Amino acid sequence: MPSLDIGLIGLGAMGAGMARSLRRAGHHVSVHDLRAEAAQAFARDGGRACASPAELATHCDIVVSVVVNAAQTEAVLFGEQGCAAAMRPGSLFVMCSTVDPAWSAALEARLAERGLLYLDAPISGGAAKAASGEMTMMTSGSPAAYEKAGAALDAMAAKVYRLGERAGAGSKVKIINQLLAGVHIAAAAEAMALGLREGVDPAALYEVITHSAGNSWMFENRMAHVLAGDYTPLSAVDIFVKDLGLVLDMARSSKFPLPLSSTAHQMFMQASSAGFAREDDSAVIKIFPGIELPK
Repeated sequence: MPSLDIGLIGLGAMGAGMARSLRRAGHHVSVHDLRAEAAQAFARDGGRACASPAELATHCDIVVSVVVNAAQTEAVLFGEQGCAAAMRPGSLFVMCSTVDPAWSAALEARLAERGLLYLDAPISGGAAKAASGEMTMMTSGSPAAYEKAGAALDAMAAKVYRLGERAGAGSKVKIINQLLAGVHIAAAAEAMALGLREGVDPAALYEVITHSAGNSWMFENRMAHVLAGDYTPLSAVDIFVKDLGLVLDMARSSKFPLPLSSTAHQMFMQASSAGFAREDDSAVIKIFPGIELPK
């Protein structure tokens, strides 16, 4: 397959791996990050570091945005030195953030007015799968957007789900995934906290649960961080303050009750306000009183 000219904005835990996967697949990759040193480090092994989204857009037919939220996506597109004004007509913008589905649908229309294609493409799987090109993408967009994306999606993901021909459907599915992810992390923390309070050996509890029916991917992954006493943020507490907030916003619009999501959201809010906002999301366990955490 021919090499594509692809730009990627946002070299965080997921974006850096995605950029490397694109490069490994033989595509010409330009990158931008607010941390110039991150972009320069990528370029040293092949690729181009760009000083702004606008500069990046001049080199690329496809721009992949891997920033935190809708506000940062707005800045990437329409802020000072944003890429929208610099993108050539017919170019494609791939939005990988977790956002309000209605906002994503509206963005498709806004970009269409500029002659630009748009793919609603939230991602899941974590940094390791992003680095190996094996993450999941939940996508929706026009047939023209998919045609333009070509092999770029397959270079970044093992599973690319096509969920509709209009933007918004991908974001809805991602929001539901985040409902489960946030509730599972909160439940895992609650279970481990109870075990610690009752004097159960945490390593033994972890071993038993991960080989029993009560296990979940989030328990296995996040409680390993707790056992190691390592709260280096791969996904921070405030990510789930945001994402579960989006879950509740989407449900509120149709007056749909989400009691478990509401409780989990309050747990992450409590952890954030207690000073753990930028720690790994497993730090939600720190809200429970009277337990001694592994160090």
